[in-house]
Amino acid sequence: MNDAPSGSRRYLALWFPFLSADRLRAISGPSAISPDTPLAFIEKVKGALRLAAVDPIAMRLGLSPGLALADARARVPDLAVVDHDPTADLTFLERLADGCGRYTPMVAVDAPDGLLLDIGGCTHLFGGEGGLAADATTRLTTAGLILRHAFADTGDGARALARFQTVPAADEAAAIRRLPVAALQLDPEAETGLKRAGLKTVGDLACRPFSTIAARFGAEAVTALRRLLGETDRPITPRRAEPMIRVERRFAEPIANTEYALAVLEELAGEAKVRLEERRAGGRRFEAMFFRSDGLARVLQVETSRPTRDPAMVMRLFRERIETLRDPIDPGFGFDMVRLSVPRAEPLAATQLKLEGGAVHEAEIAALVDRLSTRLGRGRVQRLRSRDTHIPEQAQLALPAVTAGMPAPWPVSPSDEPPLRPIHLFDPPQRIEVIAEVPDGPPHRFRWRREAHEVRRYEGPERIATEWWRRKDGAVDQPGLTRDYYRVEDARGRRFWIFRHGLYDEKPDPGWYLHGLFA
Repeated sequence: MNDAPSGSRRYLALWFPFLSADRLRAISGPSAISPDTPLAFIEKVKGALRLAAVDPIAMRLGLSPGLALADARARVPDLAVVDHDPTADLTFLERLADGCGRYTPMVAVDAPDGLLLDIGGCTHLFGGEGGLAADATTRLTTAGLILRHAFADTGDGARALARFQTVPAADEAAAIRRLPVAALQLDPEAETGLKRAGLKTVGDLACRPFSTIAARFGAEAVTALRRLLGETDRPITPRRAEPMIRVERRFAEPIANTEYALAVLEELAGEAKVRLEERRAGGRRFEAMFFRSDGLARVLQVETSRPTRDPAMVMRLFRERIETLRDPIDPGFGFDMVRLSVPRAEPLAATQLKLEGGAVHEAEIAALVDRLSTRLGRGRVQRLRSRDTHIPEQAQLALPAVTAGMPAPWPVSPSDEPPLRPIHLFDPPQRIEVIAEVPDGPPHRFRWRREAHEVRRYEGPERIATEWWRRKDGAVDQPGLTRDYYRVEDARGRRFWIFRHGLYDEKPDPGWYLHGLFA
């Protein structure tokens, strides 16, 4: 096969026709299900159990996806059945996509059972398209996967050739024209209409005027046809965006020692530091990829609350992350490449310590937040950020501490005055029964959680209206209700924050709610 000119678009499609079975056997091993046993995956469709996927043995026995389970068991009594897990299949496919990152950063997941690689400008690193395909096929078949591959000038063409080509052709254009109309991936009704009209191949359809095709089978048929013929191209969306900085180390022989791989990762962190210094930037997210010789890859990510380029800090976070893994890093037959990427970076210039101190304390807090977030999970350690709004329950926003940065200043009451807001807020506010001396007056007595409270002192009202400028379109005719807040103290000295939801000219019977408790 001839290589494309340098700079031109070329795509490699990988199709795994038995992905579910390959995944199950790769994870469970040969002891779980015998390699000689026909295997099928089932799912419930409209109340009936049907086959969602089969393995090669079951397919040779005449079984196919969509067949009812009862019919399948009648044909193959010794059929092994497993529940279909599309989420696990997608996760496994994403791991395969990460492993193919050794060839090109432009790798897209073609769900539910394929990958699409943009290999333009990359094939010379592997001895041409043939060498790249041979390397990928060898690695994936060694891992126990069954696959087909195809090259084309467009992603849709490569995808169609990998799935539907049955006989070789003189060139790519001839091969695409021989494909059945099923390669267009149209809806079943349009595909049936094409076959009834005698248009069985892409070449038959390409000989007809596009206007006639669009009028009879829809504009989608014309769009799909033009993409297959290479008249238009649809760029792929890579699974991982191109990072700002990427450094990697390839090995002549796979290494099976994880500690040595981590030592190499630390060296790569030092190289990344140099590149970050050249850009006067610091990383906020670091991604390590350990490529195994069987085609799979293990990906680890860490984040920092402040920009950094300190290799020791980055490695400390990676080791914290490794210690929390339920599934330890398994080199398998060995790692043949280690890569460190910096997907997110921010400016980091030289700074001078404050004369009054405090900078070291802030750095120590940031380091603690990074370690806790890495060990417990980025969503487990949160930091409250103030928001510019008068609505009490919306005045703060809980964000992952590692992404929220240092806290912004909060509004503080004067030291000689009581706090305007309680320490504890109920979400949602709790309904209470209130007796007031006058309809729009302060509460005189209220009942909360079956206990009556006599109000001895109160302060208010603090009127908070709705934010009319943030209402959604169409909500102008239904304005929000005004709140009148009171800080009250009962006979036992307990202080509450309660409000009346609505005025009497807004609502005939406004309700009362307890929103918070003062210390």
